[in-house]
Amino acid sequence: MSQPKRSRSAHLDPSEYRQLASFRHALRRFLRFSEAAAEQVGLTAQHYQALLAVCASADGRVTINDLAQQLLIRHNSAVGLVDRLTAQALLTREPSPEDGRKVYLRLSSKGDRVLQKLAEVHREELRRIGPQLEALLHEITGTRLTGPPAA
Repeated sequence: MSQPKRSRSAHLDPSEYRQLASFRHALRRFLRFSEAAAEQVGLTAQHYQALLAVCASADGRVTINDLAQQLLIRHNSAVGLVDRLTAQALLTREPSPEDGRKVYLRLSSKGDRVLQKLAEVHREELRRIGPQLEALLHEITGTRLTGPPAA
């Protein structure tokens, strides 16, 4: 399926490209920070994302399939990821009481401690760079993201 052609007047001007590039760069810097923070505790960024997804589940019932969907990876990749996190004693697998074929993932106490440490440094970094990200988004979208509505 081909994309519709845009008229020349629909192109962004150079300042809009700079805004998008600046925002992309700021996001990439944060992701690189996240990778480095995870590496400092012996994890990959994907390990951190998996622990975060398991902890953040609303009902506390995360399956490997749920995790795969959350991380945008294939089921078999999620199985390998869970195997590695289980081997590091960061996650546990618990059979579902309702359906013996289903397994739920839970953070171990070690996983909880590691995640808490990583989440704290991520929150601090977001507090530090948040105003810059917000300003970049405001430039791109022309809307305020926080605070009271503009008068």
